Amino acid sequence: MGEIRVLKTIGETRAQVLKYKKEGKIIGLVPTMGYFHEGHINLMRKARKECDVVFVSLFVNPIQFGPKEDLASYPRDLEHDIKMASKADVDYIFFPEVSEMYPERFQTKVTAGELSKDFCGASRAGHFDGVCTVVSKLFNIMTPDFAYFGMKDYQQLVIIEKMVEDLNFGIKIRRCEITRESDGLAMSSRNTYLTPDERSAAPQFQKSLKALSCEIIEAVKCGKNLNLNEAVNRRCDEILAAGFKKVDYLKIADAQTLNIISNFDQLKKSREIFIAGAMFIGKTRLIDNIVFEI
Repeated sequence: MGEIRVLKTIGETRAQVLKYKKEGKIIGLVPTMGYFHEGHINLMRKARKECDVVFVSLFVNPIQFGPKEDLASYPRDLEHDIKMASKADVDYIFFPEVSEMYPERFQTKVTAGELSKDFCGASRAGHFDGVCTVVSKLFNIMTPDFAYFGMKDYQQLVIIEKMVEDLNFGIKIRRCEITRESDGLAMSSRNTYLTPDERSAAPQFQKSLKALSCEIIEAVKCGKNLNLNEAVNRRCDEILAAGFKKVDYLKIADAQTLNIISNFDQLKKSREIFIAGAMFIGKTRLIDNIVFEI
């Protein structure tokens, strides 16, 4: 379709969507907060392969940030994002002001429910309610056939899938694998905050998650009882020794229910496992996970 068009209002975005719906076009949406990297671009490329028209929303959503989080300093660069999105042949970027999405007297929110209680939800009160609210608004504005989400935010992905099911959105969610740097670090807009020393230490996070998953697979395969708390603590110590400042959490859960697995008997009853962590390195909070079958 040529040059990317930036849409700033809900009205003009709906008008474009309606035109394509009347033509029977398949619409894909990639919801983002901007400052694109190759992880975002891979989502867009997948959307481009499957859809006739690709919309990317670019909105730093204030209601999913806590009072002490990095809303003001979150990286923003529209020109950079347009240039990056052009690599994936995106058709439209929806780039609204906060007042467009949350006008005066806005008060309705979508509550995330039980899936949001642990992991990132435990330390970021209200975060997933903010995510569900903005994503539901985006779904209603653009009514896409497909929406694309990365697995780096796996808890978020599962919550959105449940929201789509519970609220009867006629949308199919496409899961997309984590895009990593050559040394294994999960790509994130927040990686730009890291100092050279922090960036050098950061890949240990993924290495430790991978080592823990291998330890679990080997124990199940051999029928050897594994003390999961001790295994997790060993990996936390390993990550801290590499230069991380603080462990927010490192937990093992069932990948479907997100129920925490605390012992070996529970582990053996799950078909698919989710290991997730959030770690502070310097002032930056990084998240990562591994999902695997046993």
